[in-house]
Amino acid sequence: MLTVGQVAKRFQLSRSTLLYYDNKGVLKPSGRNHANYRVYSAEDINKLERIILLRNAGMPLADISLLIDQSFDEIESALESRLLTINREIQTLRNQQQVIINLISNRDNLSKTRIVTKERWVDMLSAAGLDESGMWLWHREFEATSPEAHQDFLESIGISQAEIEMIRKKSRSALKP
Repeated sequence: MLTVGQVAKRFQLSRSTLLYYDNKGVLKPSGRNHANYRVYSAEDINKLERIILLRNAGMPLADISLLIDQSFDEIESALESRLLTINREIQTLRNQQQVIINLISNRDNLSKTRIVTKERWVDMLSAAGLDESGMWLWHREFEATSPEAHQDFLESIGISQAEIEMIRKKSRSALKP
């Protein structure tokens, strides 16, 4: 059995975080010791590990509170939902990034950012020795092994949806025997 202080130290959490979890009913300690301190059992520690994992996945504490004692299938379903939300947020951020890129008048400043544009990507592939045929082979392999990631990548380098559809269609048609 571990006290609040011991658990906080072990998981690098503040004591107030554990007290908050107790107050919200997310993680109630199993009991109290002779000095009336809250104490956590091995089962409580396992539950806390799950809570921390779900928090690191961006799950709100209110959702964790509802899920923490559920089956793995129910938790997995909630995580899949969270992943879809994250993907939508990423797409929104990509769109905002493209608007900013289009508004920046000094294109030289873009080279100082983490942004990789289509032009920069093509330049890097060319510098690595790929000609246009090699680039299409690269797209074909990307589409064959990870079509969703291929879509995400093309969006991330600022290509229009029409061009993305053309690239993916051409990549898929090259896969057919």
